[in-house]
Amino acid sequence: MQDGQYKVVVNDEEQYSIWFADRPLPEGWRETGFEGPKESCLDHIEQVWTDMRPRSLREAMGR
Repeated sequence: MQDGQYKVVVNDEEQYSIWFADRPLPEGWRETGFEGPKESCLDHIEQVWTDMRPRSLREAMGR
């Protein structure tokens, strides 16, 4: 299978993933605006997702 275009997506818990650019997003996910080859998307996620804890946990720990 040929490596196509992907989108970087994020959910309400601010967890990142990649998704096929030509497919509709699954429920609960939204686009971040970054798109490209798989490796570029994974590199982008590595740079921007610096705190792996879900948003709800970060907020709970901040109280």
